[in-house]
Amino acid sequence: QAQLVESGGGLVQTGGSLRLSCAGSGRSLSGHYMGWFRQAPGKERAFVAAVNWSGSSPYYADSVKGRFTISRDNAENAVFLQMNSLKPEDTAVYYCAARTFGMGTTAAEYQYWGQGTQVTVSS
Repeated sequence: QAQLVESGGGLVQTGGSLRLSCAGSGRSLSGHYMGWFRQAPGKERAFVAAVNWSGSSPYYADSVKGRFTISRDNAENAVFLQMNSLKPEDTAVYYCAARTFGMGTTAAEYQYWGQGTQVTVSS
């Protein structure tokens, strides 16, 4: 069973950048499709970005397209989310997730989850 641990969250001003990391353990993530989701207070968990097993085909929610970049390093068993031009509406807990096949955009499609990392963007 894959175990995921996110890191890199924090407090940043509007327009700033953060890089989130997701480290996998327990099993290799190289064969998994990976995703990032976020959940703001009082809202459902929302899709942010996903990437296929090789990293060649990223996919983004419209709200982050052009600002966020998902990448992965299978040798390091890790996935990353580079977040630029951050806005207050990006404030949320960010979760890393893995699924065994296919590019999923809903939380229900992912089998493995991290504990989340808080991102707060001040105005």
